Amino acid sequence: MSDYRKGMAKTRRGFFGRIANAFTKSAITDDDWDEIEALLIQADVGAQTTEMLMNRLRARHKRDGLKTSDQLKMGIKEELRALLKPPTPLNISGRELSVVLIVGVNGSGKTTTIGKLANRLHNNNRKVILAAGDTFRAAAIEQLQQWGQRVGVPVVAGKPNADPGAVVYDAISAAKARGHDVLLVDTAGRLQTKYNLMEELRKIKGVMSKVVPDAPHEVLIVLDGTTGQNALLQAKGFSEVAQLTGVIVTKLDSTAKGGMLFAIQQEMGLPIHYVGLGETIHDLILFNPDAFVDGLFEEE
Repeated sequence: MSDYRKGMAKTRRGFFGRIANAFTKSAITDDDWDEIEALLIQADVGAQTTEMLMNRLRARHKRDGLKTSDQLKMGIKEELRALLKPPTPLNISGRELSVVLIVGVNGSGKTTTIGKLANRLHNNNRKVILAAGDTFRAAAIEQLQQWGQRVGVPVVAGKPNADPGAVVYDAISAAKARGHDVLLVDTAGRLQTKYNLMEELRKIKGVMSKVVPDAPHEVLIVLDGTTGQNALLQAKGFSEVAQLTGVIVTKLDSTAKGGMLFAIQQEMGLPIHYVGLGETIHDLILFNPDAFVDGLFEEE
């Protein structure tokens, strides 16, 4: 809880703080409902999810006769919590080698997230190996190699502009030969609207499935928490090509909004596995819906 309270201070002081402050009157008016609805949309909860949430809140207000500010605040916290699914473990156990494909747009924090995830798994006694599938940028290869050295896990990389599918093939072969049980595959950052780059993801997945028939076992998208509703569009675009299985949200400590998590789970049904709440190697935190919602409203 302390990680969420500290990491979500900016979000708490932003739109969700203003929502909490709206529940300060003995009786809530139509204007108050309109203000709360507008704040939820501005907090990137999304129009569709906000409408459903407001309907639930109004029904609850009428049914339960919520009057005090504490009752109203508790009501919205419970309704927000009900929008979030319980966390699920990654599907990376029970087989000789589990392959995890990591995708996302440029600047989402994808490579850094892979390094932090590798550190978590390595500390949990998993034999992790990384594949530098972002071959378009020499800096991306170097960055992943630096993370591998920092965490203490090997990295399979090719030359800049090498075929990403070939790098992934080599990484899977190396993982099997060396007895590693988790392979994390970095990919080039790409916009979901770029057809050629999205088709390349299909090819990478094809290579994986030829070597390991049921791979990839997870396809995780890394979303920048500061991008709001655009993150939802990214997730929808990538899911059409890569059949996403889960989400990692980064930079939640840098946004005054944060409501996009509710929209992603409601509109896509994807589990959120981890959230980034800071810049250190330990700030990739298991997603905890209770702590997240409490962190939105927790008083300073």
